[in-house]
Amino acid sequence: MSDLLNLLTDIDGISVGHATDLSLGSGVTVIVFDEPAIASGSVLGGAPGGRDTALLDPSMVVDAVDAFVLSGGSAFGLDAAGGVQAGLREMGRGFQVGPVRIPIVPQAILMDLLNGGDKDWGVHSPYREMGYDAVKAARKGVFELGTIGAGAGATTATFKGGLGSATAVSSSGHRIAAIVAVNAVGSATIGEGPHFWAAPFEQGAEFGGLGMPENIDHRLRLKGVKTTATTIGAVVTDASLSKAEAHRLSIAAHDGLARAVLPAHMPLDGDTIFAASTAKEKRDDMASLMELCHLAGIVMARAIARGVYEATALPVPGALMAWRDRYPVKH
Repeated sequence: MSDLLNLLTDIDGISVGHATDLSLGSGVTVIVFDEPAIASGSVLGGAPGGRDTALLDPSMVVDAVDAFVLSGGSAFGLDAAGGVQAGLREMGRGFQVGPVRIPIVPQAILMDLLNGGDKDWGVHSPYREMGYDAVKAARKGVFELGTIGAGAGATTATFKGGLGSATAVSSSGHRIAAIVAVNAVGSATIGEGPHFWAAPFEQGAEFGGLGMPENIDHRLRLKGVKTTATTIGAVVTDASLSKAEAHRLSIAAHDGLARAVLPAHMPLDGDTIFAASTAKEKRDDMASLMELCHLAGIVMARAIARGVYEATALPVPGALMAWRDRYPVKH
């Protein structure tokens, strides 16, 4: 993996952009495809929020999307997709309907309204403008992780959450990568210690290289029962997929969520994962798909741990401690 960034942008044909407001304690992340990408998704959390997620069902007619949007703000954050559409429309992107182009932009949101940030924004939420700013900021190559974009206001039961990403390569040379905003009801770390549930899948020391603790504490740790949460993300591959296969890939990625967060898919989570292929032609077989599904879970688990590992606490009174506050990273 020496030539890889260990980021979603390791997949050709993808740009990633963020808009972040630390005083608000929230943000938006957009994944833009150079060309419409075959896409689907799945929702396994009990309290989801999204826009244009129904069209991702394999039985629906539209099979390709221009972008994915991940946003804080709970239901207010759904405004972000409108800003992303506006930016894409300026670029001439979108599904052609007569003389009109309609950018196809599925979105998932997470609940970050109770993290101590200033949510007194007046009549209209800031998320439409943040969506526009995020798509305008979209770039290829390196992007920041942790307290950025959709991960800016994210929290977990134990530490500050954040935005994470990870990449893997299949035996046939196909790349698959995940991006995720970790805002779980549960915890990505084990007990009261620094170890991550995703440790068995870690590559190098991408989230500290601590391995597993000698004793595993399985006791229930929850953010609370009076707030919703939600971990949202996407997996993308350069291998060819049908829409139905992309749907299966998104489900497999949820396995990684459940490996990296305990507990996951709770009634107050809205856990949502999108999946897409940037390939232009259908060429691959069932064996390739099964390996990609296996890798989808692994990259999602690793990305979740990286999101918490890279996060820093919000600069607001009473902000939840970040993992790095308790366990400073040694360089």
